[in-house]
Amino acid sequence: MSTKTPLRFQELYKNEVAPELKKKFNYKNVFQIPKIDKIVVNMGVKQGAVDKATVEAAADELGIITGQRPVITRAKKSIAGFKLRQGQPLGCKVTLRGRMMYEFFERLIGIAVPRVRDFRGLPGKSFDGQGNYTFGLTEQIVFPELEIDKVKQVRGMDITINTTAKNNEEAKEMLKLMGVPFAN
Repeated sequence: MSTKTPLRFQELYKNEVAPELKKKFNYKNVFQIPKIDKIVVNMGVKQGAVDKATVEAAADELGIITGQRPVITRAKKSIAGFKLRQGQPLGCKVTLRGRMMYEFFERLIGIAVPRVRDFRGLPGKSFDGQGNYTFGLTEQIVFPELEIDKVKQVRGMDITINTTAKNNEEAKEMLKLMGVPFAN
């Protein structure tokens, strides 16, 4: 028996979102109901090929934001036009599942996204056709975990929410019920 308290979004999904989706899309089985499978947070660093310390700083910041140690991504092959060599660090990424995913999702939707400057909602057309939603943030400083004085460079990040939905309509409806503020 776990002593951890259930997360707000996890309870919201189980008690309100799942029954609503089952009723709306006439699912016969509870396993057909779409859910969030994982969240991938990716931070590309342009100067990573030149300065390894920049990538390390980005990885540290991403680790503070997500609560999980990121993997440093490297170039798969050399590209002379970009002065890029195979194996050079290019950025970092984190894949969140389970409890860490729901904790990050709560902070993302409840705190970070509303702190974006001139925020009018997330784009509603950023689905990939298979129920996965991707959007970008231009500044990592919207997360309150980071101390703004210690951030040396403002970087953006891409956030992908992978769902088990079969199409975009089901995924968008699920995310809308979970509280994602779509613009359109």
